[in-house]
Amino acid sequence: MNKQLHFSEMSARLAAPGGDVWAVHYEALARKAAGDDVLVLSVGDPDFDTPPLIAEHVVRKLRAGRTHYSPAAGEDGLRQAIAELETRCTGKPFTPEQFVVFPGATAALYALVRCVLDRGDGLLVPEPMYVGYHSMFAALDADVQTVPLQPPNFELDVDALLARVQPNTRAVLVNTPGNPCGNLIPPETLARLAAECRRRNLWLICDEVYSLITFEEPHVSLLKCTDDMSNIAVVDGLSKSHAMTGWRVGWVVADEPLVQALVNLSGAAFFGVCQFVQDGAEFALRTDAEGVEHMRREYQRRRDYALERIAAIPGLECFRPRGSMFVMLDASALMPADTADPGAAFARRLLDEAGISTIPGSAFGDSARNYVRLSLTVDERELGEAFDRIDPLLN
Repeated sequence: MNKQLHFSEMSARLAAPGGDVWAVHYEALARKAAGDDVLVLSVGDPDFDTPPLIAEHVVRKLRAGRTHYSPAAGEDGLRQAIAELETRCTGKPFTPEQFVVFPGATAALYALVRCVLDRGDGLLVPEPMYVGYHSMFAALDADVQTVPLQPPNFELDVDALLARVQPNTRAVLVNTPGNPCGNLIPPETLARLAAECRRRNLWLICDEVYSLITFEEPHVSLLKCTDDMSNIAVVDGLSKSHAMTGWRVGWVVADEPLVQALVNLSGAAFFGVCQFVQDGAEFALRTDAEGVEHMRREYQRRRDYALERIAAIPGLECFRPRGSMFVMLDASALMPADTADPGAAFARRLLDEAGISTIPGSAFGDSARNYVRLSLTVDERELGEAFDRIDPLLN
């Protein structure tokens, strides 16, 4: 009999059951593939195609032979374009040497946390948090320490967050604009948090991948809120703003010592991002402001339409998102008082009785257990169909 081959502890952590948070989504996909009339409102993949001019530019670069290895830090042209973007948005000068390009913002964030945490170190994260963080943290074997955002507006309370700092806490991770809630962290809060983290010798990491998708007010980056970058790192990318999820382009901006650590890790783990994709990303940043604004306006129209329909359904509450591409529906008043997980129960009911797929709030942390997340990555006609199904279900 052959002995069982060894797998790493990380493999076991990643294979551990994640509960039923994705059960509704996967069942919805299976039913839709089988021909059922199911509306999938449970993912954050934009329904827009990458703008044609960007795709055509990449085809030209492919034909020109831009298919070779690239520097671990990223191509000079792309880093220059990112530096110019951040300079415009913050009013502060940035140089290409402050940026490291990765195959997607997820890889960027993974590399960043890996560079600042050792096994068992504490990472303090507000919740509700992006569902993808959970598997990343499991892979890194971080001691995740959470603090709830304050309902009903999902505000970050700096004092409450700092009260959760433990002796092993090494870093704080915040997300603005937030997924799943669409909340924005005010500039004064970011400035205070940066100062307090510096005083406590903590890294402060800010995930800003929805930076170009805000509504009534513009996003204000952590980069604009502090003049001392020594403990600061910001992650951003093109997946959402330019409908380029499959292209996998993200980056980190940081001070030189952390940049060097990230370049070392990138060279060891990723060996760069392919040249023609970086060429497309640079072209997008330099030319597609109009396309970004078109998508932003469309998400705002969808949000406004969804809020109007939600307001007409008794018992269904919703925080008015200020950015991103989701709305969080509070279903607690619609479920029996003794329901252990109202969001999961409501998500199940929506799929079983209305053919609508959403994500239970518990996927984002216990503090969101009363909610489901509904995605705005479908057009207004499909959103209308969804609410046409929900309305008679609850009235």
